[in-house]
Amino acid sequence: MFENLQDRLGSILNGLTGRGALSEADVSAALREVRRALLEADVALEVVRAFTDKVREKAVGAEVLKSIKPGQMVVKIVHDELVEMLGSEGVSISLAAAAPVVIMMVGLQGSGKTTTTGKIAKRLTDRDKKKVLMASLDTRRPAAQEQLRQLGVQTGVDTLPIVAGQSPTDIAARAVQAAKLGGHDVVILDTAGRTHIDEPLMQEMAEIKRKSNPHEILLVADSLTGQDAVNLARNFDERVGITGLVLTRMDGDGRGGAALSMRAVTGKPIKLIGVGEKMTEMEEFHPRRIADRILGMGDIVSLVEKAAENIDAEKAAAMAKKMQSGKFDLNDLADQLRQMKSLGGMGGIMGMMPGMAGMKDKLAASGMSDKTFDRQIAIISSMTKAERANPDMLKHSRKKRIAAGSGSDAAEINKLLKMHRQMADMMKMMGGKGKGGMMKQMMGGLASKMGLGGGMGGMPDLSKMDPKQLEALQKQAEAAGLKPGGMPGLPGGGLPGGMGGLPGLGGAKLPGLGGFPGLPGKKK
Repeated sequence: MFENLQDRLGSILNGLTGRGALSEADVSAALREVRRALLEADVALEVVRAFTDKVREKAVGAEVLKSIKPGQMVVKIVHDELVEMLGSEGVSISLAAAAPVVIMMVGLQGSGKTTTTGKIAKRLTDRDKKKVLMASLDTRRPAAQEQLRQLGVQTGVDTLPIVAGQSPTDIAARAVQAAKLGGHDVVILDTAGRTHIDEPLMQEMAEIKRKSNPHEILLVADSLTGQDAVNLARNFDERVGITGLVLTRMDGDGRGGAALSMRAVTGKPIKLIGVGEKMTEMEEFHPRRIADRILGMGDIVSLVEKAAENIDAEKAAAMAKKMQSGKFDLNDLADQLRQMKSLGGMGGIMGMMPGMAGMKDKLAASGMSDKTFDRQIAIISSMTKAERANPDMLKHSRKKRIAAGSGSDAAEINKLLKMHRQMADMMKMMGGKGKGGMMKQMMGGLASKMGLGGGMGGMPDLSKMDPKQLEALQKQAEAAGLKPGGMPGLPGGGLPGGMGGLPGLGGAKLPGLGGFPGLPGKKK
């Protein structure tokens, strides 16, 4: 969603960081461009004015203009003010009240209230281990109550039985009573919406609030609606009194202005964002991480959290053990591709890597996309069990059959097999047999030469090396043929910069992503 804004701000701020000194005129010219970029992203005018005024006040001070790296100081000021505008710290849904905690969902028709209700219920059930009851108060929209019931069946969450003819306020009172009798921790009220704000809607919301006494009132807003969403938030807050915001369709191609404006206009925190259609695609809103993404600084923390939720730790450990023995068949390759898809594909991963946001366009230009993964998985799925375990048996007749079954051609199959061979060779070289593999021998040998101790079978602790030692290690690695280049054999000639040359998180190399830095997994 923030890609256009990210590109604009990135080019503006890069122009500042490349200069040795900044004048007040340089800062003013850059801020004019920042102002234009924010307005084009549909950020509210009053928010843009306040933002640029605060940045200018700090950026034209003597501390910045006389600092060693004034351009970087300005970038830091812009980042800090962006975080402040988005809300400083993330705020999650509060459950600090006597059970059952009542959460009231409000918003206009079509904003995604019912689906969001189901997502929040599943999130509270799975992550917080709460017993949740959902109740639909929408008696106007056809089949609205049935839609919520179906979502309850899909997510395994209890829903209030439908009683025809009841008013929304009566349903709210019955839901709270049923939650008390059923021992539920949380009851979520999915209220009716309108195509626009009107007086009857506001009166109904106020009456439901009086009857149910909600602990949280969450406004669900479509992030693609721009400034209308800001006016909507202001109206609902004045009439009903919201405690937080939930933005839907954050995976869309909107300009992101609503997300940047709503917190600043209402003073209410954005608590959750919908990032997809699946019931699991709901994330907490972290202002600092969003600001990092907008300014192209990456979001490695969210990537790690995503990996922890999507990657099975036991399966990843088994994969690592298999790779250390030098074995890597097409089943393993398919698992790697599926894991990358579950983390948001190449584009999603690149967007969260510090300094790698610009790589997404280069990947797209090279023909490398998530659709490539789908085709490759389809090719592997069209093979027999024996063929996946032993790719060498794939001759012309077998390739012809696989191409027909996967909707591909022989050239694509050959590309896939070449990629697999190169990855398998890399696994043998890195993990290897004998004395522990080339990488381990090289690292251990270098450690002894440098007088560095360390676990991991004699491998040195990179975090304790000074720049000269790291440079020497890199030269020895290149001399041994271990040059960066990431996953070899991918269309476009591999990933420049060497995914897999990235530093390990937490000091450990995590298994399971075919050369990616190791990411922790979930336990079943």
